[in-house]
Amino acid sequence: MNPATREQLMKVSTATLCTALFKRGLRNQFIQDVRPLNPGLPNMVGEAFTLRYMPAREDLNPINVFLDRNHPQRQAVEQCPEGAVLVIDSRKDARAASAGGILVTRLMKRGAAGVVTDGGFRDSPDIAKLGFAAYHSRPSAPTNLTLHQAIDINVPIGCGDAPVFPGDVIVGDAEGVIVIPAHIADEVAAEATEMTAFEDFVQEKVLEGRSILGLYPPTDEQSRTDFAAWREAHGR
Repeated sequence: MNPATREQLMKVSTATLCTALFKRGLRNQFIQDVRPLNPGLPNMVGEAFTLRYMPAREDLNPINVFLDRNHPQRQAVEQCPEGAVLVIDSRKDARAASAGGILVTRLMKRGAAGVVTDGGFRDSPDIAKLGFAAYHSRPSAPTNLTLHQAIDINVPIGCGDAPVFPGDVIVGDAEGVIVIPAHIADEVAAEATEMTAFEDFVQEKVLEGRSILGLYPPTDEQSRTDFAAWREAHGR
């Protein structure tokens, strides 16, 4: 990822990014029903590295499968690149965990930018204390083997009804997680940065008591003039 793009995405909201993608006809990029375990952290930004689960078949998922060093869940944690986000397709099923505190800690120590699942994490109180970006649907104590069989690494997946391709740019904030197609990440980040400056200006004016009519969106010359002056004064 372009370092300038990463820096821009650290400073914009998923809401603003949703609007930028909507303008490009992309309406299904927000991962549904996931929330941060630690909403006070800075934005999570990184390229997607994926793990796909399928429904577990009991005879293939005894507890000793974890002795296999090539087990896909373990390999996903050990192969996720520094600065990337591990995105897990758990079929929106949080009845069993997608991962737990130890694996999430390993991701953190390896330098990953974060982890997202449309299922749940076990040891979630411990994960919430790590200072590491982690998003899930809800806590889930049962081991993943109860319902999930890890089957593929770094392939296209669905996560919370959003399509995720390896290398897509993942951005998370206190509101949720959005997926930006890799080939438009630079332009979307630049547009969202411009939109954020304008939205900050509008919020300030609305707090001062100004009407949104003609201001949001800016349909009169005075609003445009005022925004230009505000940008210059704030160095935006």
